[in-house]
Amino acid sequence: MSILPRKEIPDDILKDSVLAHLAAAYFSVGKRLERKTQCSATRGFILSALRGGTTLNQNQIATLLGFDRTVVHRAVKSLAQEGLVLEHRAKTGRAIRVQLTAKGRKYRERLIEAREIAEESVRRQMTSEERKTLLRLLKLVAECDF
Repeated sequence: MSILPRKEIPDDILKDSVLAHLAAAYFSVGKRLERKTQCSATRGFILSALRGGTTLNQNQIATLLGFDRTVVHRAVKSLAQEGLVLEHRAKTGRAIRVQLTAKGRKYRERLIEAREIAEESVRRQMTSEERKTLLRLLKLVAECDF
């Protein structure tokens, strides 16, 4: 099975494009993890931001993750309805503070477990040297000045 979603990215764009192949691989992995866990990347990132007992307001979450506030607001409302996060008004101001519930912590742990299983699957398909090379090249791409 190809990791590249060829139907979504035209061949003329994929041809010889490092960034298009990188994006295609990233989105393919993300979509497969979303299907496996039934959790969107947005929700997963929000749950991750609330790790370790952290309490943040929705604006802080949006800023931290670089997400639109409306997107965070909708996702938090959904997570609250499912009992995964608890919302409460801050003692001062209008901010609504958000934190994981016990159910949310367990749910987040299951997401981490799924990601670790996927990570191990990828690791098994590469040699140690291939992993080192891939990580070095990804760092090079991330730090590229363009």
